Amino acid sequence: MRFLILNTDYPKFLQSLYAQHRGLENQTYDEQMRVRNDSLFGSADFYSSNLRKLGHEAWDIHADNQFLQRAWLREHGLPIEGLPPAAARRRDPVQHARELLDRTPLRHLKPLLRPLAGTFQKQPAWIRETLAAQIKYYKPDVLWNQVIGWVSSGFLKEMKSYVRVVVGQHAATRLPEAEDFSCYDLAVSSFAPTVEYLRQKGLRTHLNRLGFEPSVLARLAASEQRHELSFIGSFMPVHTSRTELLDALCGQFPQLNIWGPDVDHLPPMSNVRTHYVGPAWGRSMFQILRDSKITLNHHGNVPPYANNMRLYEATGVGTLLITDWKENLHELFEPGKEVAAYRTPAECAELIRHFLEHHVEREAIAHAGQQRTLREHTYYHRMQEFVDIVRQYV
Repeated sequence: MRFLILNTDYPKFLQSLYAQHRGLENQTYDEQMRVRNDSLFGSADFYSSNLRKLGHEAWDIHADNQFLQRAWLREHGLPIEGLPPAAARRRDPVQHARELLDRTPLRHLKPLLRPLAGTFQKQPAWIRETLAAQIKYYKPDVLWNQVIGWVSSGFLKEMKSYVRVVVGQHAATRLPEAEDFSCYDLAVSSFAPTVEYLRQKGLRTHLNRLGFEPSVLARLAASEQRHELSFIGSFMPVHTSRTELLDALCGQFPQLNIWGPDVDHLPPMSNVRTHYVGPAWGRSMFQILRDSKITLNHHGNVPPYANNMRLYEATGVGTLLITDWKENLHELFEPGKEVAAYRTPAECAELIRHFLEHHVEREAIAHAGQQRTLREHTYYHRMQEFVDIVRQYV
Protein backbone atom coordinates (compact mmCIF):
# COMPACT_ATOMS: atom_id res chain seq x y z
CA MET A 1 0.00 0.00 0.00
CA ARG A 2 0.96 3.64 -0.43
CA PHE A 3 0.74 5.90 2.64
CA LEU A 4 0.91 9.69 2.71
CA ILE A 5 1.24 11.03 6.26
CA LEU A 6 0.18 14.62 6.92
CA ASN A 7 1.67 16.48 9.87
CA THR A 8 2.80 19.91 11.09
CA ASP A 9 5.75 21.05 13.18
CA TYR A 10 5.98 23.23 16.26
CA PRO A 11 7.20 26.67 15.10
CA LYS A 12 9.77 27.02 17.89
CA PHE A 13 11.31 23.71 16.85
CA LEU A 14 11.56 24.93 13.25
CA GLN A 15 13.17 28.14 14.42
CA SER A 16 15.76 26.11 16.33
CA LEU A 17 16.33 23.66 13.45
CA TYR A 18 16.97 26.29 10.80
CA ALA A 19 19.09 28.35 13.19
CA GLN A 20 21.38 25.38 13.76
CA HIS A 21 21.68 24.57 10.06
CA ARG A 22 22.38 27.84 8.24
CA GLY A 23 21.34 27.75 4.61
CA LEU A 24 19.26 24.60 5.08
CA GLU A 25 16.22 26.42 3.67
CA ASN A 26 18.03 26.55 0.31
CA GLN A 27 18.84 22.83 0.18
CA THR A 28 16.93 20.11 -1.67
CA TYR A 29 13.70 18.69 -0.36
CA ASP A 30 15.35 15.36 0.49
CA GLU A 31 18.20 17.05 2.34
CA GLN A 32 15.87 19.23 4.38
CA MET A 33 13.73 16.21 5.21
CA ARG A 34 16.82 14.21 6.16
CA VAL A 35 18.02 16.91 8.54
CA ARG A 36 14.55 17.37 9.99
CA ASN A 37 14.15 13.62 10.64
CA ASP A 38 17.70 13.31 11.94
CA SER A 39 16.73 15.79 14.66
CA LEU A 40 14.47 13.03 16.09
CA PHE A 41 11.88 15.65 17.00
CA GLY A 42 8.32 14.45 17.56
CA SER A 43 7.74 11.23 15.68
CA ALA A 44 10.39 12.14 13.04
CA ASP A 45 10.05 9.45 10.34
CA PHE A 46 9.18 6.72 12.84
CA TYR A 47 5.83 5.98 11.18
CA SER A 48 6.92 6.09 7.55
CA SER A 49 10.23 4.24 8.01
CA ASN A 50 8.52 1.34 9.76
CA LEU A 51 5.79 1.20 7.15
CA ARG A 52 8.56 0.84 4.58
CA LYS A 53 10.12 -1.95 6.66
CA LEU A 54 6.79 -3.72 6.35
CA GLY A 55 7.00 -3.50 2.56
CA HIS A 56 4.84 -0.44 1.91
CA GLU A 57 5.52 2.94 0.33
CA ALA A 58 5.26 5.87 2.72
CA TRP A 59 5.97 9.61 2.65
CA ASP A 60 5.80 12.36 5.27
CA ILE A 61 4.43 15.83 4.57
CA HIS A 62 5.08 18.72 7.00
CA ALA A 63 2.45 21.00 5.58
CA ASP A 64 3.41 24.12 7.54
CA ASN A 65 7.15 24.10 6.76
CA GLN A 66 7.37 26.63 3.94
CA PHE A 67 11.05 25.83 3.30
CA LEU A 68 10.35 22.14 2.68
CA GLN A 69 7.22 22.91 0.68
CA ARG A 70 9.04 25.47 -1.45
CA ALA A 71 11.70 22.88 -2.32
CA TRP A 72 9.05 20.32 -3.23
CA LEU A 73 7.30 22.74 -5.57
CA ARG A 74 10.55 23.78 -7.19
CA GLU A 75 11.71 20.21 -7.79
CA HIS A 76 8.36 19.22 -9.30
CA GLY A 77 8.31 22.17 -11.68
CA LEU A 78 5.34 23.85 -10.05
CA PRO A 79 4.95 27.61 -9.54
CA ILE A 80 5.84 29.02 -6.15
CA GLU A 81 3.02 31.48 -5.76
CA GLY A 82 2.15 33.19 -2.50
CA LEU A 83 5.25 31.94 -0.69
CA PRO A 84 7.46 34.62 0.86
CA PRO A 85 10.84 34.88 -0.89
CA ALA A 86 13.77 33.06 0.70
CA ALA A 87 15.59 35.48 2.97
CA ALA A 88 19.27 36.24 2.67
CA ARG A 89 21.60 34.82 5.29
CA ARG A 90 22.08 36.86 8.43
CA ARG A 91 25.17 37.16 10.58
CA ASP A 92 23.39 35.73 13.62
CA PRO A 93 21.93 32.29 12.74
CA VAL A 94 19.34 32.42 15.52
CA GLN A 95 18.15 35.83 14.41
CA HIS A 96 18.24 34.62 10.80
CA ALA A 97 15.89 31.72 11.58
CA ARG A 98 13.64 33.92 13.68
CA GLU A 99 13.34 36.50 10.92
CA LEU A 100 12.66 33.82 8.33
CA LEU A 101 9.88 32.33 10.40
CA ASP A 102 8.45 35.64 11.54
CA ARG A 103 8.02 36.60 7.88
CA THR A 104 6.09 33.44 7.07
CA PRO A 105 2.84 31.86 8.21
CA LEU A 106 4.84 29.41 10.35
CA ARG A 107 4.48 31.52 13.45
CA HIS A 108 0.72 31.10 13.29
CA LEU A 109 0.65 27.34 12.87
CA LYS A 110 -0.02 24.59 15.39
CA PRO A 111 -1.00 26.97 18.20
CA LEU A 112 -0.67 24.65 21.18
CA LEU A 113 -2.33 27.04 23.60
CA ARG A 114 -5.69 27.21 21.86
CA PRO A 115 -8.04 24.88 19.94
CA LEU A 116 -7.01 23.99 16.42
CA ALA A 117 -10.42 24.63 14.90
CA GLY A 118 -10.37 26.62 11.72
CA THR A 119 -6.62 27.14 11.52
CA PHE A 120 -6.32 25.52 8.09
CA GLN A 121 -8.90 27.81 6.53
CA LYS A 122 -7.07 30.84 7.91
CA GLN A 123 -3.77 29.95 6.28
CA PRO A 124 -2.59 31.44 2.97
CA ALA A 125 -3.75 29.69 -0.18
CA TRP A 126 -0.27 28.30 -0.91
CA ILE A 127 -0.52 25.89 2.03
CA ARG A 128 -3.73 24.33 0.73
CA GLU A 129 -2.62 24.40 -2.90
CA THR A 130 0.76 22.79 -2.20
CA LEU A 131 -0.80 20.08 -0.08
CA ALA A 132 -3.38 19.40 -2.78
CA ALA A 133 -0.61 19.11 -5.38
CA GLN A 134 1.24 16.60 -3.21
CA ILE A 135 -1.83 14.44 -2.65
CA LYS A 136 -2.56 14.42 -6.37
CA TYR A 137 1.06 13.56 -7.13
CA TYR A 138 1.44 10.65 -4.69
CA LYS A 139 -2.13 9.29 -5.12
CA PRO A 140 -1.86 7.31 -1.87
CA ASP A 141 -4.02 4.37 -0.95
CA VAL A 142 -4.11 5.79 2.56
CA LEU A 143 -4.09 9.50 3.34
CA TRP A 144 -3.22 9.61 7.04
CA ASN A 145 -4.00 12.97 8.61
CA GLN A 146 -2.28 13.18 11.98
CA VAL A 147 -3.49 16.72 12.63
CA ILE A 148 -7.27 16.46 12.86
CA GLY A 149 -8.58 19.96 13.47
CA TRP A 150 -5.80 21.57 11.44
CA VAL A 151 -6.44 20.16 7.97
CA SER A 152 -10.05 21.05 7.24
CA SER A 153 -12.73 18.49 6.52
CA GLY A 154 -13.80 20.42 3.43
CA PHE A 155 -10.33 20.16 1.96
CA LEU A 156 -10.15 16.42 2.66
CA LYS A 157 -13.51 15.90 0.98
CA GLU A 158 -12.10 17.58 -2.13
CA MET A 159 -9.16 15.15 -2.05
CA LYS A 160 -11.25 11.98 -1.65
CA SER A 161 -11.17 11.16 -5.35
CA TYR A 162 -7.35 10.95 -5.27
CA VAL A 163 -7.11 8.47 -2.39
CA ARG A 164 -8.74 5.21 -1.37
CA VAL A 165 -8.99 5.70 2.40
CA VAL A 166 -8.73 8.83 4.56
CA VAL A 167 -7.58 8.12 8.12
CA GLY A 168 -7.66 10.64 10.94
CA GLN A 169 -5.48 10.54 14.05
CA HIS A 170 -5.92 12.45 17.27
CA ALA A 171 -4.65 12.01 20.83
CA ALA A 172 -6.13 13.70 23.89
CA THR A 173 -6.78 17.42 23.43
CA ARG A 174 -10.37 18.54 23.07
CA LEU A 175 -11.80 18.61 19.54
CA PRO A 176 -14.42 21.16 18.50
CA GLU A 177 -17.95 19.83 18.99
CA ALA A 178 -18.95 21.20 15.59
CA GLU A 179 -16.10 19.47 13.73
CA ASP A 180 -17.24 17.55 10.65
CA PHE A 181 -15.70 14.06 10.64
CA SER A 182 -17.62 12.72 7.66
CA CYS A 183 -14.54 13.04 5.43
CA TYR A 184 -12.82 10.21 7.33
CA ASP A 185 -13.23 6.55 6.53
CA LEU A 186 -11.79 5.65 9.93
CA ALA A 187 -9.73 7.14 12.75
CA VAL A 188 -7.12 5.98 15.22
CA SER A 189 -6.12 7.33 18.60
CA SER A 190 -3.71 6.40 21.37
CA PHE A 191 -6.21 7.70 23.94
CA ALA A 192 -9.17 5.51 24.90
CA PRO A 193 -11.54 8.43 25.69
CA THR A 194 -10.85 9.90 22.24
CA VAL A 195 -11.64 6.55 20.64
CA GLU A 196 -14.98 6.53 22.42
CA TYR A 197 -15.64 10.21 21.60
CA LEU A 198 -15.04 9.69 17.88
CA ARG A 199 -17.18 6.54 17.86
CA GLN A 200 -20.02 8.54 19.34
CA LYS A 201 -19.53 10.96 16.43
CA GLY A 202 -20.14 8.07 14.04
CA LEU A 203 -16.53 7.29 13.12
CA ARG A 204 -15.07 3.81 12.88
CA THR A 205 -12.25 4.27 15.38
CA HIS A 206 -9.49 2.02 16.68
CA LEU A 207 -6.92 2.25 19.46
CA ASN A 208 -3.36 2.61 18.12
CA ARG A 209 -0.91 3.56 20.85
CA LEU A 210 2.26 5.62 20.71
CA GLY A 211 5.66 3.96 20.82
CA PHE A 212 9.44 4.14 20.76
CA GLU A 213 11.87 3.93 17.86
CA PRO A 214 14.83 1.65 18.80
CA SER A 215 17.11 3.17 16.16
CA VAL A 216 17.25 6.25 18.40
CA LEU A 217 19.60 4.38 20.75
CA ALA A 218 22.40 4.14 18.19
CA ARG A 219 22.26 7.92 17.67
CA LEU A 220 22.89 8.81 21.32
CA ALA A 221 26.13 9.08 23.24
CA ALA A 222 26.81 6.57 25.99
CA SER A 223 24.96 7.60 29.13
CA GLU A 224 26.99 9.28 31.87
CA GLN A 225 23.94 9.78 34.13
CA ARG A 226 24.86 13.43 34.58
CA HIS A 227 21.36 14.34 35.78
CA GLU A 228 20.09 12.83 39.01
CA LEU A 229 16.52 13.97 38.42
CA SER A 230 14.96 15.44 35.29
CA PHE A 231 11.66 16.53 33.81
CA ILE A 232 11.03 17.38 30.16
CA GLY A 233 7.67 18.71 29.04
CA SER A 234 5.39 21.63 28.36
CA PHE A 235 3.50 23.95 30.71
CA MET A 236 0.24 24.70 28.94
CA PRO A 237 -3.14 25.49 30.54
CA VAL A 238 -3.99 21.78 30.48
CA HIS A 239 -0.91 21.17 32.65
CA THR A 240 -1.72 23.22 35.75
CA SER A 241 -1.58 20.13 37.98
CA ARG A 242 1.83 19.30 36.46
CA THR A 243 3.11 22.75 37.30
CA GLU A 244 1.82 22.46 40.86
CA LEU A 245 3.55 19.09 41.29
CA LEU A 246 6.89 20.36 40.00
CA ASP A 247 6.65 23.54 42.07
CA ALA A 248 6.35 21.36 45.17
CA LEU A 249 9.17 19.02 44.13
CA CYS A 250 11.54 21.87 43.29
CA GLY A 251 11.36 22.95 46.90
CA GLN A 252 12.47 19.49 48.04
CA PHE A 253 14.97 18.45 45.37
CA PRO A 254 17.53 21.09 44.39
CA GLN A 255 18.97 18.64 41.84
CA LEU A 256 15.75 18.63 39.78
CA ASN A 257 16.43 20.03 36.30
CA ILE A 258 13.51 21.02 34.08
CA TRP A 259 13.44 21.40 30.30
CA GLY A 260 10.57 22.61 28.14
CA PRO A 261 9.62 25.03 25.34
CA ASP A 262 9.44 27.98 27.75
CA VAL A 263 8.27 29.06 31.18
CA ASP A 264 7.71 32.76 30.49
CA HIS A 265 4.00 32.47 31.19
CA LEU A 266 4.43 30.90 34.64
CA PRO A 267 4.01 33.06 37.76
CA PRO A 268 7.15 35.06 38.61
CA MET A 269 7.57 33.23 41.94
CA SER A 270 7.17 29.74 40.46
CA ASN A 271 9.91 27.35 41.61
CA VAL A 272 9.87 25.88 38.12
CA ARG A 273 11.52 29.04 36.80
CA THR A 274 14.57 28.60 39.03
CA HIS A 275 15.02 24.97 37.94
CA TYR A 276 14.38 25.63 34.25
CA VAL A 277 17.33 24.83 31.98
CA GLY A 278 15.87 25.58 28.54
CA PRO A 279 14.22 23.84 25.58
CA ALA A 280 15.13 20.30 24.56
CA TRP A 281 14.12 19.20 21.07
CA GLY A 282 14.37 15.71 19.65
CA ARG A 283 17.87 14.26 19.92
CA SER A 284 18.86 16.49 22.86
CA MET A 285 15.68 15.45 24.66
CA PHE A 286 16.49 11.75 24.21
CA GLN A 287 20.07 12.37 25.37
CA ILE A 288 18.90 14.14 28.52
CA LEU A 289 16.54 11.28 29.29
CA ARG A 290 19.30 8.75 28.74
CA ASP A 291 21.69 10.76 30.94
CA SER A 292 19.18 10.89 33.82
CA LYS A 293 19.11 8.53 36.76
CA ILE A 294 15.42 9.30 37.19
CA THR A 295 13.01 11.20 34.98
CA LEU A 296 9.53 12.31 35.93
CA ASN A 297 6.29 12.14 33.99
CA HIS A 298 2.94 13.80 34.64
CA HIS A 299 0.01 13.80 32.22
CA GLY A 300 -1.61 17.02 33.37
CA ASN A 301 -5.33 17.68 33.73
CA VAL A 302 -6.56 14.77 31.61
CA PRO A 303 -8.80 11.78 32.36
CA PRO A 304 -7.15 8.91 34.25
CA TYR A 305 -5.46 7.18 31.30
CA ALA A 306 -1.74 6.76 30.70
CA ASN A 307 -1.06 8.16 27.25
CA ASN A 308 1.91 10.29 26.34
CA MET A 309 5.14 9.85 24.44
CA ARG A 310 7.31 10.19 27.54
CA LEU A 311 6.14 6.79 28.78
CA TYR A 312 7.90 5.13 25.86
CA GLU A 313 10.75 7.60 25.29
CA ALA A 314 12.03 7.40 28.87
CA THR A 315 11.72 3.65 29.23
CA GLY A 316 13.03 3.15 25.70
CA VAL A 317 16.37 4.81 26.48
CA GLY A 318 16.71 2.82 29.73
CA THR A 319 15.96 5.45 32.37
CA LEU A 320 13.85 4.89 35.46
CA LEU A 321 10.48 6.53 34.84
CA ILE A 322 8.46 7.79 37.80
CA THR A 323 5.03 8.51 36.35
CA ASP A 324 1.61 9.44 37.64
CA TRP A 325 -0.64 6.45 38.30
CA LYS A 326 -3.40 5.89 35.77
CA GLU A 327 -6.01 3.16 35.71
CA ASN A 328 -4.67 1.65 32.48
CA LEU A 329 -0.96 1.97 33.30
CA HIS A 330 -0.74 -1.75 34.11
CA GLU A 331 -1.72 -2.53 30.51
CA LEU A 332 1.48 -0.84 29.33
CA PHE A 333 3.97 -1.40 32.17
CA GLU A 334 3.98 -3.22 35.47
CA PRO A 335 4.17 -0.59 38.23
CA GLY A 336 6.91 -1.35 40.73
CA LYS A 337 8.75 -3.64 38.32
CA GLU A 338 9.02 -1.74 35.01
CA VAL A 339 8.14 1.83 36.08
CA ALA A 340 7.41 3.54 39.38
CA ALA A 341 3.99 5.15 39.84
CA TYR A 342 2.68 7.74 42.29
CA ARG A 343 -0.80 8.96 43.17
CA THR A 344 0.09 12.07 45.17
CA PRO A 345 2.92 14.63 45.24
CA ALA A 346 4.01 13.22 48.61
CA GLU A 347 4.21 9.72 47.16
CA CYS A 348 6.17 11.04 44.20
CA ALA A 349 8.71 12.68 46.51
CA GLU A 350 8.99 9.48 48.53
CA LEU A 351 9.72 7.45 45.39
CA ILE A 352 12.35 9.94 44.26
CA ARG A 353 14.17 9.73 47.60
CA HIS A 354 14.00 5.95 47.61
CA PHE A 355 15.38 5.43 44.13
CA LEU A 356 18.10 8.06 44.45
CA GLU A 357 19.41 6.02 47.38
CA HIS A 358 18.83 2.50 45.97
CA HIS A 359 20.68 2.49 42.67
CA VAL A 360 20.62 -1.31 42.16
CA GLU A 361 16.84 -1.42 42.43
CA ARG A 362 16.56 1.69 40.28
CA GLU A 363 18.66 0.22 37.51
CA ALA A 364 16.78 -3.10 37.65
CA ILE A 365 13.42 -1.39 37.15
CA ALA A 366 14.83 0.85 34.42
CA HIS A 367 16.23 -2.18 32.58
CA ALA A 368 12.94 -4.08 32.89
CA GLY A 369 11.04 -1.06 31.58
CA GLN A 370 13.35 -0.78 28.60
CA GLN A 371 12.99 -4.47 27.79
CA ARG A 372 9.19 -4.17 27.92
CA THR A 373 9.24 -1.19 25.56
CA LEU A 374 11.60 -2.86 23.09
CA ARG A 375 9.55 -6.04 23.23
CA GLU A 376 6.06 -4.58 22.87
CA HIS A 377 6.00 -0.82 22.36
CA THR A 378 8.07 0.04 19.29
CA TYR A 379 6.82 1.89 16.23
CA TYR A 380 7.38 -1.28 14.24
CA HIS A 381 4.79 -2.98 16.47
CA ARG A 382 2.46 -0.01 16.12
CA MET A 383 2.70 0.02 12.33
CA GLN A 384 1.99 -3.70 12.20
CA GLU A 385 -1.16 -3.02 14.19
CA PHE A 386 -2.05 -0.01 12.05
CA VAL A 387 -1.67 -1.90 8.77
CA ASP A 388 -3.92 -4.65 10.11
CA ILE A 389 -6.53 -2.02 10.93
CA VAL A 390 -6.31 -0.29 7.54
CA ARG A 391 -6.54 -3.56 5.60
CA GLN A 392 -10.12 -3.88 6.83
CA TYR A 393 -11.06 -0.75 4.88
CA VAL A 394 -8.84 -0.74 1.79
